[in-house]
Amino acid sequence: MLGKSPSWQDAGGACSGYLVREGDTTLLLDCGNGVFGKLRDHVDYVDVDAVVLSHLHADHFLDLVPFSYALTYAPRQQPVPVHVWPGTDTPAKPWLHAPAGARAVFRRVAGAWGNDDLIEHAFHLREYDAREALEIGPLRLRFQHVPHYLPTFAIELTSAGRPGRFVYGADCSPAPELVAFARGADLLIIEATLPRPERTGLRGHLTPGEAGEHGREAGVRRLVITHVSDELGDDWARGEAEQAFGGPVEVAREGAVYRV
Repeated sequence: MLGKSPSWQDAGGACSGYLVREGDTTLLLDCGNGVFGKLRDHVDYVDVDAVVLSHLHADHFLDLVPFSYALTYAPRQQPVPVHVWPGTDTPAKPWLHAPAGARAVFRRVAGAWGNDDLIEHAFHLREYDAREALEIGPLRLRFQHVPHYLPTFAIELTSAGRPGRFVYGADCSPAPELVAFARGADLLIIEATLPRPERTGLRGHLTPGEAGEHGREAGVRRLVITHVSDELGDDWARGEAEQAFGGPVEVAREGAVYRV
């Protein structure tokens, strides 16, 4: 768990970012603001095989910018010797799997720094078709559209030869389709952003109580609520979620490790 904040960071925290490791494969789910520095506490960024984005809100992808600068300008990535680095003809270039329209969004964002192709130059960018499964090493990813303010996808991860299922709910309003997608999962990490439902306009997020209801209806074995501000307080958020879930619920914390 690299980052669990909502669109504004907790004190000393980071927005959405989840490091998944299986065997020799290293995958980053979402890369919100503050995540790149947290990533470096746990793995070498050149060892990341792929980044997969659930949707194109900045708090889920903005740290692709410093990640891209590192992949482009770090001494170890250069073709000639720099200080202790010998130079390389094969600099690291991870895959970046993102929803349709990502290239245009990244160009607008990176253009604010002056080079609009920064992200697509640093990564192998692929806009995924959410109707198709994605294979990354031993990991298999499936996608499910969930209701949010723009196209957003919950993600299921399974591993070849292992029975466990991990579902990441991304950001969403109440979603029967997420319940069906997550049914029976060993681990569901689900957002719980709001102290109360939105009172006007379109809904885009869940309360801790609604997150607990989703977990109960899906019959998941383990429920972790995320995208929760430290201003709400873990005890309150946990209590709301546990009352609806009918069992223990964990509030996401940076550095936590969940094994499936």
